[in-house]
Amino acid sequence: MPLLTIGAFAAAARLSAKALRLYDELGLLPPAAVDGDTGYRYYDEAQLDRARLIARLRGIGMPLARIREVCDLAPTAAADEIAVYWAQVAADTAVRQRLATRLVEDLSGRATMYDTPLHIRPAARTDGGEGRDTNEDVAYAGTRLLAVADGIRGPGGGRASAAAVEALTALETATVDDPLGALADAVARANRAVDHVGADVAAGGGEAVTTLTAVLWTGSHLALAHIGDGRVYLLREGRLSQLTHDHTWVQSQVDEGRLGPQEALTHPQRALLARALTGAAGTEPDLSLHRALDGDRYLLCSDGLSGVVPPAALHSTLRDAGEPARTVDALIALAYDNGAPDNIACVVADVVAD
Repeated sequence: MPLLTIGAFAAAARLSAKALRLYDELGLLPPAAVDGDTGYRYYDEAQLDRARLIARLRGIGMPLARIREVCDLAPTAAADEIAVYWAQVAADTAVRQRLATRLVEDLSGRATMYDTPLHIRPAARTDGGEGRDTNEDVAYAGTRLLAVADGIRGPGGGRASAAAVEALTALETATVDDPLGALADAVARANRAVDHVGADVAAGGGEAVTTLTAVLWTGSHLALAHIGDGRVYLLREGRLSQLTHDHTWVQSQVDEGRLGPQEALTHPQRALLARALTGAAGTEPDLSLHRALDGDRYLLCSDGLSGVVPPAALHSTLRDAGEPARTVDALIALAYDNGAPDNIACVVADVVAD
């Protein structure tokens, strides 16, 4: 059977000649033959199935690197990989949809951002946990800034978490016109502070890595920055919701449909971080802006609390334990009731009207 010209093959595969040239350059769909004098590409009709599969995968937005992997699989395995990819897309889209909805709400209400006379009443505490002789967690509660940081075990981790939170505290007295921008800049300073700690401890074989979850209060809104597996919860009108998304390997597997939520709770690698402050360039936190209401209660915590205390127990304690300091004590007691295998950082803040 004669070979097809690139134009004829493109029409049969419903691809452009430009796309075929790109796929050739990437080794994804090389032509069957190339004219030595003109460089013109020719294709075998047997290549149409692969070309059409590539076109369909591009149609669902799959990256070319992943398309190469799928095309090399048997049909059943390829179907499974496509299902995993689409589950990840759906999870990512749901997260972006929530963020977009909040952004629209916040922007549409920007004219009244500072009109509501509200303030926060916070309490913070850390605890070493059961049988731990060091505490690398930091909890901070000021008049405008709330933060928790969880350094990796060892002196480098403890110094990293302390340096990261210290770098944010300038926000307590700074004039802030753009809360999200100010918080993002502060996290960048925190990352540089972690880098300095890392350079200092590297000679002794230590590491400087920490999570960081922080809230900047603006009067009726709060800006939230998050990287790692710390969490922020909101108790509003009796309902508890999680405002952050864990940056862990296990959570990425849940997002991709490779693990179920219940499997993730006991997975041996559930503490393996996918993102954290390491001092490396390009470290970006998740950023979001939230409107506060009178009566809201916020919980910031490290995984020493959220990793061992079930959401239902967090909910009931936040709802019933009383004022913030008493609630912090009750939550840490719950962690001990569940073994407290790790350091614990906890901040509880109530939004109240003047």
